[in-house]
Amino acid sequence: MARTTIKDIARIAGVSVTTVSRALNDAPEIRPETRERILRICREQGFRINYLARSLVSSRTHVLGVVLPDLSGPFHAALSLHLERYARERGYQILLCCGRPGDDRIDDLFAFLVSQRVDGILLVSASSAAQELLPSRAQGIPSVLLGDVPPEASCRRINAVSTDNYVGGATAAAYLHRLGHRQVLYLGPRRDSVTHALRLQGFLDTAAAWQMEAQVVYNDLGAASSAANGYRLARQMLAGDFPQTAVFAPSDAMALGVLQAADELGVSVPGRLSLLGYDDIEYAALPKIRLSTLAQPTGALARSAVQLLLELVEEDAPPSYTLKLITPRLVERSSCRSLLPAGR
Repeated sequence: MARTTIKDIARIAGVSVTTVSRALNDAPEIRPETRERILRICREQGFRINYLARSLVSSRTHVLGVVLPDLSGPFHAALSLHLERYARERGYQILLCCGRPGDDRIDDLFAFLVSQRVDGILLVSASSAAQELLPSRAQGIPSVLLGDVPPEASCRRINAVSTDNYVGGATAAAYLHRLGHRQVLYLGPRRDSVTHALRLQGFLDTAAAWQMEAQVVYNDLGAASSAANGYRLARQMLAGDFPQTAVFAPSDAMALGVLQAADELGVSVPGRLSLLGYDDIEYAALPKIRLSTLAQPTGALARSAVQLLLELVEEDAPPSYTLKLITPRLVERSSCRSLLPAGR
């Protein structure tokens, strides 16, 4: 069966090829009813725009490259869906790749995206190497980091969108203090993560201000802040005597691993141990989990990242480097309890 061409669409619609082209490119001089009729005929005839051919004329592909660490975790899976949604609302498609700064194949991923003539590149990463990698590999293509930039690197020329993780860590410590917890455990931050470093610093600064005893157990088991790693770390810590009355985990996935280990070892949550996560993934609200957490608004992060990237793509003015911070929100459920007497 022959493929439908733009000439076929023009013949069926009774208009010129130029009119069809203008309708497909959302030209302002085309009346809305004409555009809708042409687009309806395109859908009915199975016509698809040749984005590569169009890019040779317009110099844009309307495709954005997105590099995520992985899609196995619920946070990044949800984030990718939001990124695709908001890009599509603006008339763009996304080309999704998985890779981390430091991986052997990360250079090949960026070379691939450049070769595909993407209009912009969005790197999702918590790695301290991300702010160096992105400008050097994007080869002049507009780019945005969806992740933290360390304070000492604030003068570097990079555009970034992130949750305010310092505030998130501070909010976590203040919340546990308000519940009466004075000995707390921060279980599972990664040493190579800027995000975790900021979250940890906010937590420790606030804990010190409130004279709380805070112990930190780092995640040296691997790159993932996964339920499996949360489980392994919690098994080690909860198997013996421990003075802490609350645990703060740097992700909900790790908190679920802590919950599983506590259940196996007979440590009641929240009776013996309050548990606070970070992210507010979908599973956190399930009836048998009801995890208290700091919500990272994935929708707001994705929208801000896409908006910032498209400002760079569509505006010809020299870029003004931007850092957008979005405040996390405390979500109180039933995995944390107050140690204070009733009425206080």
